[in-house]
Amino acid sequence: MKVAYLAPEIPALSATFVYKEIQTLESMGVDVLPFSIHKPVNEASEKTLDALKAKTVYVYQLAAMTIFLLHLKLLVQNPIRYLTAFFMLLSDMFRLGIVSRKALGLVYRFFYAAKIAVDMKQQKCSHLHVHFAHVPTDVAMYAAKLAGISYSVTAHANDLFERGWLLKQKVERSGFFATISEFNKGFLAQQGINTDKVRIVRCGVDEAQFSPRAVSSNNACFKIGVVGRLVEKKGIDTLIQAMSLLSESNIEAQLMIAGSGPLESDLKQQKSQLGLSDKQVQFIGALPNTEVVDFVKSLDVFALPCQQDANGDMDGIPVVLMEAMLSGVPVISTYLSGIPELVINQETGLLVQPRDASALAQAINQMMVDKEGSQARVDKAIDKVRKEFSIHINSNRLKQLFSDVSSVTEH
Repeated sequence: MKVAYLAPEIPALSATFVYKEIQTLESMGVDVLPFSIHKPVNEASEKTLDALKAKTVYVYQLAAMTIFLLHLKLLVQNPIRYLTAFFMLLSDMFRLGIVSRKALGLVYRFFYAAKIAVDMKQQKCSHLHVHFAHVPTDVAMYAAKLAGISYSVTAHANDLFERGWLLKQKVERSGFFATISEFNKGFLAQQGINTDKVRIVRCGVDEAQFSPRAVSSNNACFKIGVVGRLVEKKGIDTLIQAMSLLSESNIEAQLMIAGSGPLESDLKQQKSQLGLSDKQVQFIGALPNTEVVDFVKSLDVFALPCQQDANGDMDGIPVVLMEAMLSGVPVISTYLSGIPELVINQETGLLVQPRDASALAQAINQMMVDKEGSQARVDKAIDKVRKEFSIHINSNRLKQLFSDVSSVTEH
């Protein structure tokens, strides 16, 4: 089986699940032809990625004249198929408003879709899979139509909640439309979309990389940690506020924040205004992927109090929660999006309402005093991740879905 893959950036530190999924599928015998919309800004540097980097095509880096000639080639080879794809573009533009910015964006993506279409035909790909239902899927659905093959999507969060244009058409045209949570499937149904083609395929975690730690942490001071971009939807401000409440109650704890982002200076200012010391709240910056495992395993609790941001964006099911759970570290998160499908309150972790610093502080304190209960939840969390969120289980499901839809490819 030869399958093309498309994502915004390959291999990117911010989307490790994409390249890990590709590597897992290749280990299962799937031949993957990777395409990336952009060259990654923050490229993953693992040595095992050298082969993937070497064969990835960075679509938007190609010269316009080269792409124009590919359009002529496609038109000459199969004028009916080309015009069908072109009229699909026109109909989509009318849906979005013919002179709108989004409609003009579709023209740009249709233009670059020719490169993917030609390469897929030359390499005899039977199917195209794309991560994220916004810009990459615009490119993918036109490329697949131009090449005369099926395509499928894995939708995550922002691409549905904040940037979900043409979702009805994208689902209808796809061979299947995967998404990471039942919450997302329900969201699509609420938009009036027929969900017969929607499949739940989790973003999985590699058990070989995140095995349960041999012994619990032995920190002199109770150590809370978080890994993530410093953006509003991660809820780091609520976590810092919770640390202040713990301090006011004379409860000693230390918060380690691993990550960088646009809110870094604001969060540091919040820490100072609340009178928290560097010992109580420490910013350690972005960690290389190779250091994340050891950092997570050093914690007494991993806390990620996700929330919806001002634009309506929110996380789906953060992979870092799966990694912490599989590492044997107790987790705290929030009742948001698909998170309760992974973190089941009082069973595989603790959940609080978003932006509720008081409830978060109480949950942290519960973790501190109820060590026996925490360990019981850890054991159930490991089992939950292994059975439902394993990258091998979910990649194998994708492989079967690819096989099913490519067998009915358009000719």
